Amino acid sequence: MTVLACDLGGTRMKIGVVRDGQVAAQTSVPAHSQAGLVPGLPALAAAWRKLLDRLKLSPRDCAGISVAFPSLVDAASGRVLAEYGKYADAVDFDLRGWAKREFNLPLALENDARLALIGEWKYGAGRGSDNVVMITLGTGLGTAAVIRGRVLRGQHGQAGVLGGHLTVRYGGRQCRCGNVGCAEAEASSAFLDELARTHPGFSGSRLATESRLDFAAVFRHGVAGDPCAVKLRDHSLQVWGTLVVNLIHAYDPELVVIGGGIMASAGTILPAIREHVHRHAHTPWGQVRVVAGELGDNAALVPGEWLVREQRPESYR
Repeated sequence: MTVLACDLGGTRMKIGVVRDGQVAAQTSVPAHSQAGLVPGLPALAAAWRKLLDRLKLSPRDCAGISVAFPSLVDAASGRVLAEYGKYADAVDFDLRGWAKREFNLPLALENDARLALIGEWKYGAGRGSDNVVMITLGTGLGTAAVIRGRVLRGQHGQAGVLGGHLTVRYGGRQCRCGNVGCAEAEASSAFLDELARTHPGFSGSRLATESRLDFAAVFRHGVAGDPCAVKLRDHSLQVWGTLVVNLIHAYDPELVVIGGGIMASAGTILPAIREHVHRHAHTPWGQVRVVAGELGDNAALVPGEWLVREQRPESYR
């Protein structure tokens, strides 16, 4: 089976053609998510067509389209339920209708963190495990869970995917979701610039010289001993460790998989989180394994075939 797959991130749209469980071709284009989804669809469609041309394929050779979206979705109807500072126009947009008009293909839609978890569970670090939790450290903090071999969805499709909005600091920073002290508001790329600039030592920090502040810079300058970077690094590691403990207590997994772009610093992140879990998680039966994802940026692309097959969106044509 061949499918067109896309992971709609906050800054990039990751685009691929997936065939027989492998990403046969891929590319990415700027997302401009603040401007909305619809303005970026022509670039998305053009990128897919270029990839198909490269593979000497056409849309007629594809079984469907898989889309990973960074918010709450209704997988059954293929509708985006809520926007969260990204792609605000997607809530009222008929993605399946667009896919029909543009490619004459059915479209399957899923939350991005949940689809990344499915990728790791079926094809990556979670293979062979039936109770898995995933955290994606990206622009925001995404989470998802598989329990007893079934993807956790809940009554309204939001079960498992709002872990980034669990409170880790009572009375803490205001989050865009309306809550305060969310893990995402306390330690994510979306809030990093704000977190850094409110630190009293920021003006004299090497971080202030960065044209684009990201966690790669935080970890790099932290290794060099920059006090502001060290503080931000240690604070973030504590928040992520606390979030993992909360998810372990909530879902009782055998395995926690951590993915996302920030995991380029896995050599620092994994030992810190494992130590935090070892000290604070109440698991009298033993320790939960905490591992890095194996699929990297492709985690939400690889399971595109699985999603199209599972949702059977051809019935919505």
